Amino acid sequence: MSTYKNQPFLKLTLRFGFIFLIVITILKIIFSIFNHGGLDGMIAEFFSADTWLLFVKMQLMMSALYGLFMAGYYKFVKK
Repeated sequence: MSTYKNQPFLKLTLRFGFIFLIVITILKIIFSIFNHGGLDGMIAEFFSADTWLLFVKMQLMMSALYGLFMAGYYKFVKK
């Protein structure tokens, strides 16, 4: 039996979502540094006064959806 089946759904959702949030945020920042020519381009794209809130909301939304999907899959679908 899977160890995921014995854990609460919320705990699984938070764990999957948090790991996704960290990994995807790091990857997105690294790719942006290379695509926009350094830290200044990355900061202008993600962390300027107009765009930082959108960046944070998008990352949180993606990680929440991923966490819910993966927790549901491991808890209820996967045998």
